[in-house]
Formats: sequence, structure tokens, C-alpha cells
Amino acid sequence: MTYDIVIKNGTVIDGTGSTRFSADIGIVDGKIKTVGKIDADAKEIIDASGQIVSPGFIDGHTHMDAQVSWDPLGTCSVWHGITTVVMGNCGFSLAPCAVEDKLMVMRNLERAEDIAPEAMEAGIDWTWTTFPEYLESVENLPKGINYSAYIGHSALRTYTMGERAFTDTATAEDLAAMKKELTDSINAGAMGFSTSRTRNHQTPDGDPVASRLATWDEVRELVGVMGELGAGIFEIAGEDTPRAPEAQREYHERLKDLAVDTGVPVTWGMFSSRRAPEIWPPYFDLLNETAEAGGTMFAQVHSRALNSLMSFETTMPFDKFPVWKELRAKPLAEQKKLLRDPEMRTKLIESANAGNPNAPRAVGVEASRKPAYKWLAVMDTIDGDHPSVHDLAEERGCDPVEVIIDEALKHDFKVFFRQPIANEDQDHVLEMMKHPRSVVTFSDSGAHVSQIMDSSLQTHVLAHWVREKGELDLETAVNMLTKQPAEAWGFKDRGQIKEGLAADIIIFDPDTIAPSMPEVKHDLPASAIRLVQKAEGISSTIVNGEVLMRNGDHTGVYPGKLLRGPLAQ
Repeated sequence: MTYDIVIKNGTVIDGTGSTRFSADIGIVDGKIKTVGKIDADAKEIIDASGQIVSPGFIDGHTHMDAQVSWDPLGTCSVWHGITTVVMGNCGFSLAPCAVEDKLMVMRNLERAEDIAPEAMEAGIDWTWTTFPEYLESVENLPKGINYSAYIGHSALRTYTMGERAFTDTATAEDLAAMKKELTDSINAGAMGFSTSRTRNHQTPDGDPVASRLATWDEVRELVGVMGELGAGIFEIAGEDTPRAPEAQREYHERLKDLAVDTGVPVTWGMFSSRRAPEIWPPYFDLLNETAEAGGTMFAQVHSRALNSLMSFETTMPFDKFPVWKELRAKPLAEQKKLLRDPEMRTKLIESANAGNPNAPRAVGVEASRKPAYKWLAVMDTIDGDHPSVHDLAEERGCDPVEVIIDEALKHDFKVFFRQPIANEDQDHVLEMMKHPRSVVTFSDSGAHVSQIMDSSLQTHVLAHWVREKGELDLETAVNMLTKQPAEAWGFKDRGQIKEGLAADIIIFDPDTIAPSMPEVKHDLPASAIRLVQKAEGISSTIVNGEVLMRNGDHTGVYPGKLLRGPLAQ
């Protein structure tokens, strides 16, 4: 036999959590043919000496629905060892929607997910109306990695109800139409149905996105469709419930009843917060209660703080304030000159300290209009403890705003001011990661493109929690990033190195794998801005048996596939 690829001399961590072992891996026709000693010929031999050979990482929470249209490689995810993603989370998908109605879908996405409308307008060839047609479009696109997709509630509502989706309760006729499109979508291969009920998801006008107008009865009816079909996952982006324990409990009971009564797996993302540290633990009790009651529920958790990354090249907290607003409208070169002017600096400091009561409230991961300087860190490197603006101001005997200006000029604007939005307590993060019914994911890759950069959460696990902190062994960490998400989302042929499974494999150096420093780029369609972040220490990424990346560089092939749900396989 002649293999397409043989990986030799590597140390295999197979994704199951089992102890690493030495083996060669032989690949034929996109599948893992042999795990063991191989002496046969191969079209390509990859020497993995001194490196780890593991399954490709799987990210269950992305928003790459628009990006897949213009970015066949799948950045930034692909740079961090991701070989499979789930998109369409939080109720946001591009379908169902006819081309003449696309502005309604863009309205849902523009502010809630920080996807520039000009990028969507320039980068998407809108060739579909229904969700099954959208899946066909994705299948026909060149793809570096594998994609799967939920149908989003906001798109489903606007497709059925038009402008009424943003204001009205669904009628019986509306609901019947939504249920039919959802049925068709699950049959065509949608991974499930997603929604959002959180105030963090707003349109550019500050109004709720369409899914937030739905009653809980509407949600139950739609999830019930998947229960009747016996396929699909329900993903929900929270609900704004009061902090009172009884209110939280009522919502938890509804989630549990939904999972138990419909038989549909339910999933949601969870973070801790320094402002409400009591909120997250009962959610993890809910996971166990649901399992004991016969339902399936799992949490999606992060591997570090959820950070807003601010800079003069993107957004700053004071951009809507008097004086600042005029400054920030000027070219960056002119801003640098003005920031050095003592009179202008005094005005800027006064304006920042005075605040602006008319500035819109920050939602989601938008830059806070009133930063807490003790929590605002100067991030000029990827590693280490970053000093807070507060501490630097005390050390220098100056105003915190002056520190921000000085640091920006010192680094020629190539510096970020890191503001944690959630997960400030890393002990909480680790506890959530280790919970048996959580999955480490939630990069939001493809969304919040000028606000956060969490496509690197998987490489952060290996660099921080394994190598730096020693809180996880490498086998456990790889299991968290591969087999666990594969099982949660039903990717039965991925997430392990095992004979007969798809050859999605990465080869990395455990001593050097790490995220690189984020950068600001104007590389979206229409030159729209985004944050990008690469990684170090990954020598090869193999997708469906073809080498997609070598040492961070694209090989030119596009072996990715659309992964359809079980009813379309």
C-alpha cells in the first residue's frame, strides 16, 4: 500500500485523554488508515520528531457565517489549530433570507456581532433564500477548514415576519411558517437552532434584535420541532433575568424542562463576573440536575478573561465624548500630533473625567464609556502581567487618562488597553473548564472583529494552563479541545486519532505553542477593520487528509467540508 501521508516519529495524544504514545500515522483518501509502525511508501512523509500529533481542535461557538463567503482559509481560527467550527450561534445566521431583504439580517448582525455592513455588502454573494439553499452555498465555497451551522432565530423571524419581527409577537401563521422552515433546515443538515434573549444583542439603533421579541412559548414550539425530528441542538445566548435567586431559579427550571420535555440537547455559554460572582455556580448545578432528570445540557466555557481590546487604531472608551469625538475623527497621524499638544491633552483629560451622560450605553464587549482604571491594563506583549492604568498613574503621579495617552504615543499606537468584561477570576475559569458537563470553546471567531480576539483560546489553554501554570496535563487539555466538543456536537468521525476517522490532525511543539500578539488589520472586504492573531509552535495542520498549513503558512489547498447534521448524512 502507498499512503497519501505518513506522519513519523511523533508523540501521539489521541484526544481521548489517554496517555501519550509513540506511533506513526498513515492517511489514505482523507481518513486515518493506520496508527502504529509504518514501513510502507507514502506520497509525503512528515517528520514529527519532538512534536505532539493530536486531533484538530473543534470550536463550537463561532460567527463565521459571513466570513466564510470571503475568507476561504478560515482565519483567525485556522492559525490556532482549529479544523472544525460551528457557526450560526446566538440566533444569528444569514439564512433564511432573500437577497432583497438582506438589510434586515445585517441589522441583526451589525452591532450585536460587530460585523461591518460594508464588509458584508462587498464580500457576500447572496445566492440563497432558504436555509437549505444557504447550506448548498457554503458547501460549494472553497474552504480550508470544516464548517457546520445552526439556523438562527433572528433570521428565521425576519424571513417569516419581515419588519414585524423587530416589534411583534408571532401569530399562529408566523409560527407555523417558522416551524416549516426549521423542519426543512434540520432535514437539510442544520446542526440545530439558536436564539438570543440578552440585552447585549442590539441593532445599531439600540433596539432588540429580532429573536428578543419572541415569547418563551415561541422558543419552546421551535425547539419542539427538533424534538419531533429527533435531531438538532438548541443553543441560547442567555436571558436577562433579575439577580434575585428566585428569578434565576425560574429561568433554570424553564431550561431544564425544555431539555427534558423535548429530548433536545441544550447548550449555553457561561462566564463569571466580579460584579455578580454568585450567578454562575447555580448554572453548573443546573447541568447536573438536568442530567439527573433525563435531559442533556452542556455549558460552553472560555479559557481566560473575556477581554475588550481597545486601541487608538480601533476604538477607545472616550470616543463619543466632547473633544475626543473631534480628535478621533481625524487621521491617526494628525491625532498623534494633537496628543502631544499640552493644551489639547488638558482638554482631553478634562473631557474624559467629566464623562458624557449622552453617550450610548456599552453593550456586550463594546468599550466601556467609564473604564475602571484598576482593571484597564496596558497590553504591549502577549505574555506576563500587564500593569493597570491605575497603578501606572499612581507610580507616575499623573491622571490615568494621561497614562493612556503617553502609552499610546510611546508605542506609536501599537498597544492595546485590555479591559476584562467577564471571567476576571481565573480560579473560576479553571473550575468551569474542569466541570464534566462543560466544553472549552466560545471564541466568537468571525464576530466582534474590532473588539475582542478570542480565536486563540485553544492555544491559550496549552500555553497558559498546561505549560505555564501546570493546572492541566497535556492529555487532558487536548481532550478538552478535541473529543469533548466532537461528542457534544455529534461529530462522530472527528476529535480523535483513530483508524477510520477523518484525518483532521495538527502537529505542534508543546514547548512553544502559544498565541502571538494581536494586530490591527484592514483586510476585510471594503478594507473594513479587524483584529487578527496568529500562533507559534504549530508546524502542520491537516484537514481531511491534506496539509492545509505548514508553519503558519497556507499550502494553497482547500480541503474543508460542510459538515451536515445527522438527518442529512
